[in-house]
Formats: sequence, C-alpha cells, structure tokens
Amino acid sequence: MKDYTMLIEGIFTILVAVMTMFVIPWIKSKISAEQLSEVMKWVKIAVQAAEMIYKESGMGEAKKAYVMSFLDNLGIMYNKEQINNLIESAVLELKKEIEAEYTE
Repeated sequence: MKDYTMLIEGIFTILVAVMTMFVIPWIKSKISAEQLSEVMKWVKIAVQAAEMIYKESGMGEAKKAYVMSFLDNLGIMYNKEQINNLIESAVLELKKEIEAEYTE
C-alpha cells in the first residue's frame, strides 16, 4: 500500500500558495487593510483555539465549524469563501510556525 501523505501535502501547499498569491490580494482589494488586519487577527485566534480543542486527527470540519461559529459570534460576517481562504491561510501559517519550532 502506497503512502500518499507527501503527495497530498505537496498539493495542499501548492493550493495554499496559489490562494496566497491570488485570492488574498483580491480579498484585500475588497476590504480595507485595517478591517482585514482585525479579521485576520480573530481568524488566527479562532484557528489556534480550534487546534487546541480538537487535537484528534480528521477533525478538520469540526475545527472549521468552530472557527466559523467563533467569527459569527463576534459579528464578523464576510463572504464565506473569503473567510474560508483566510482560515486556510491562518492554518498554513500555524503549521509553518510549528514546523519551524521543531526544526530549531
């Protein structure tokens, strides 16, 4: 049985890179820099909280639902696609920070 973990991680990394290059700039053009900074701050907090609450593997949907609920409770209501992209960006950033800690 082949292990496709590296392939899936590679594809995920490429998708996030494409989102970062194209989608995030598009989102930035739709909302002010100050608003984006505030929303991104709360998205990062929510993503970190979700990672702490749902530590088991395969809980991605529960984590995303938690983040969306958290943002909704704060009154942060943007296009779901925009929020999804910000969440993916925050998750990637968190993973990079964790990897950097383990390589030091």
